[in-house]
Amino acid sequence: MKTKLFKTMMIFSVLFSACQGNNKVPGHTQKAAPNFAADLTFLQKWDQQLIVLSASGGEAKLIVSPKYQGKVFTSTAEGQEGKSFGWINYKAFDQAIDPHMNAYGGEDRLWLGPEGGPFSLFFAPKKEMVFDHWRTPAAIDTESWSVVSSSTKSVRLAKDMELQNYAGKQFKINVNRQVEILERKEIEGMLSIVLGDKVKSVGFKTTNSLRNAGDFTWDKKTGAPCIWNLDMFTPTPETVILIPYKEEAEGKVATTDYFGEIQSDRIAMEKGVLYFKADGLSRGKLGIPPHRAKPIAGSYAVDEGVLTITLFDVANTATYLNQEWTTKKDPFLGDAMNAYNDGPLADGTQMGPFYEIESVSPAAFIPPNEQIVHNHSVFHFTGDKTELNTIAEKVLGTSLARVSTIFGQPKK
Repeated sequence: MKTKLFKTMMIFSVLFSACQGNNKVPGHTQKAAPNFAADLTFLQKWDQQLIVLSASGGEAKLIVSPKYQGKVFTSTAEGQEGKSFGWINYKAFDQAIDPHMNAYGGEDRLWLGPEGGPFSLFFAPKKEMVFDHWRTPAAIDTESWSVVSSSTKSVRLAKDMELQNYAGKQFKINVNRQVEILERKEIEGMLSIVLGDKVKSVGFKTTNSLRNAGDFTWDKKTGAPCIWNLDMFTPTPETVILIPYKEEAEGKVATTDYFGEIQSDRIAMEKGVLYFKADGLSRGKLGIPPHRAKPIAGSYAVDEGVLTITLFDVANTATYLNQEWTTKKDPFLGDAMNAYNDGPLADGTQMGPFYEIESVSPAAFIPPNEQIVHNHSVFHFTGDKTELNTIAEKVLGTSLARVSTIFGQPKK
């Protein structure tokens, strides 16, 4: 196996689990909360400013936390007693603050990149890029964010931060984040679909802006940050991540060896759609380069009948950042979106299980007082499978029947 694979496997083994050492037990498989109300009751104990957004009718809801960096912790399509779609790491909340990362979970959280490389925001200058030196900036890990405005349907949050990168440059940054729950008509418009009466839905849009609040232009000499949205969901034995890609583009479709090559029976590419098992049983991460990426991805839980779709900005010819923990590679050659499936480490411990769908913005090459904006939205659908299939075919370019058989799973 290539040296690269050994290094990345070691790095990310600690990245996703050793950082919460007290949160792991052998064979740990945290069960999902019984419903949205249970997650809400739990989170209210930890954030007194917790905000619940509701669409008309009151069934579609989501939870936003100012204390926990503006995270959308979870959502539901069926009211208080409905399924809670986000993955929340209950055991992390009563632990001491971890100096590396505090993995509270969340259906959509906002980070900044790059994580590694010569312009990393997670390593101090001249420090070796190993786990002992890795620190998630407190502004996106433990510090509270300010509520600028809020209503029953939306909330706007902000955070001023000063971050030093690996090259020693001090960045003054202002981040604004608006989270808005969507009405059914808005969901239909954004996805160009029609929702029937037999389908329950919830959707939300995040508008994330990053402004250069300093006195110098961010460029390839100073380095530049990017916006990074990460969505954590609870897997099932038959969940499959679905990623449409530009079939006509040249070059590799995906980077599939972040943690060592993903097993061939867990990934498939067919007719412009990449299928990736998301059962929480085998760790693997992949990325789609910008020239191949489409602004859409999703997942389907065959056994529970939950269709999830994410919609995000992609600039196919823009510069995206390499997030790897190395200074030896081109820092301005990275993926535009990623997907991750959790699984046990070699010692049998596991933080989750969960799976992730992620999107990033291009590098923010901007002068003082200018900003970049990255939009990232999440939608969930449950109900009549014929209608869900119509949505999947229209938006993701595949049928639910194909999803249920692509890895030899029984057709539902």
